Amino acid sequence: MRDFQRPGRSTVHATNGMVATSHPQASLAAIDTLRAGGTAADATIAAAAVLSVLEPQSTGIGGDCFILYAPKGSDTVTAYNASGPAPAAASADWYLSRGIKAIPLTGPHSVSIPGAIDGWARLLADHGRQGMDANLQAAIRVAEEGYVVAPRIAFDWAHSLDKLKAGTNTERFLLPGGKAPRAGDIIRQPELGATLRAIARHGRDAFYTGSIAEDMVETLRTLGGLHTIEDFATFSTETVAPIKTSYRGHEIHECPPNGPGITALLMMNILGGFDLKKYDPMSVERFHLEAEATRLAFAARETYLGDPRFAKVDVERLLSAGWADEARKQITLDRAADIADARPPMHPSTVYIAVVDRDRNVCSMIYSVAYKFGAAIVAPRTGIVLQNRGAGFRIEPGHPNCIAGGKRPLHTIIPALVTKGGRAVMPFGVMGGQYQPVGHTRVVTNVLDYGLDVQEAIDQPRGLHYEGVYQLETSVPEKVVEGLQKLGHKTVTVEEPHGGGQAIWIDWDKGTLTGGSDPRKDGCALGY
Repeated sequence: MRDFQRPGRSTVHATNGMVATSHPQASLAAIDTLRAGGTAADATIAAAAVLSVLEPQSTGIGGDCFILYAPKGSDTVTAYNASGPAPAAASADWYLSRGIKAIPLTGPHSVSIPGAIDGWARLLADHGRQGMDANLQAAIRVAEEGYVVAPRIAFDWAHSLDKLKAGTNTERFLLPGGKAPRAGDIIRQPELGATLRAIARHGRDAFYTGSIAEDMVETLRTLGGLHTIEDFATFSTETVAPIKTSYRGHEIHECPPNGPGITALLMMNILGGFDLKKYDPMSVERFHLEAEATRLAFAARETYLGDPRFAKVDVERLLSAGWADEARKQITLDRAADIADARPPMHPSTVYIAVVDRDRNVCSMIYSVAYKFGAAIVAPRTGIVLQNRGAGFRIEPGHPNCIAGGKRPLHTIIPALVTKGGRAVMPFGVMGGQYQPVGHTRVVTNVLDYGLDVQEAIDQPRGLHYEGVYQLETSVPEKVVEGLQKLGHKTVTVEEPHGGGQAIWIDWDKGTLTGGSDPRKDGCALGY
């Protein structure tokens, strides 16, 4: 239970609908959509479109998204993979012959085809009621009339100043007066507003064909990219069944590879063999077990995962009880295990949206341009910030995540959904690059092992064992830090918090919805 004499947030409660996003204006746009009769799909797209404008460092229509959707709160969940591939002309040989051994984090070769707009269109066609035009109006107003920069967004903007000064068209669009905007400044993006108007009027084809696509392709090819109009025009969102595992009597659903949600499921399968309730949620033991599960799951991910259309990915074996049992044998409570540390190619940022409507349709969506401000390229006529998701590829022939034409990179962004007894009970997601599967695991264990509500589960201090170092937030108690060091963990305190997060709990017996939103971001949960 919350201590009302300490800083914190109350959970948000409602009966008709609930939204949780990383910015209040996005949450309000989604609530307005629900109150106007829109579905969870409509409200999600309305919020996502607003975030495209308000949070250019984290997301935008030049990026990708993944979605989980549960009609009427059932456990028949559809996964939408709207992540774009490398250009058809890309190949490992092309890069290696030019002395390029890793995809750079900026520039044209880091740009994969943006999938988000096609994903929006597919979701609305399947589950929407209002259509693209109505759902983009709030975002159009924000882009054309202007918005006030929020504190966390200003923090991220300032930390990206050098990147934006060195980018392509970024200073013109993203550094007004040559400076990063501060909290309270007003930003207008008329070119992006006009682009959103075209998409609202003509749908996904306005983005993937014609002048908008030409602006993106011309920009990239001028910089040396391999992209073509055909690469854009032929993109199509994939709809598939999610993958899942059981944890404490609940089913945890994630998008399958090339999404990285399996990483969280591997962690939960490992931790499911420990009685976490024996340890305090802020204990050394809990942090240690989480770190060891992280290291084992990440090592498996970076070894075996890629786009299953191009490489064999044995999901069934990885999610088996046998795999978890063997992994768990490497963990002891008295020391950090000798586990080779995985070194993923990228550690980007994102936004997450959770929506439940009056009919209990449930939408869980994550949406990103990868690193802050993506590839540091803005298409000059359309104002589109292009993602650098292509930097998630490896240039290692034979590796399941090696770059190839038309292949999707192994991603970092993951929406999630918890079900029990045939019903959805919690859409949730945690932002923050490689922290995301760790965050999923931490939220689930906070709720199901420790009985925390969704806000408490999100608020708790975080750590990420990444590239051999346990990166701990400043709120982790010193006694925990010292205890981890005694076990052999190298620790460091991070300047930036680990991501953000949102969640909604559905109480079917009471008919209520409970929302939480991460104070590490600017957003909130809203209900009606």
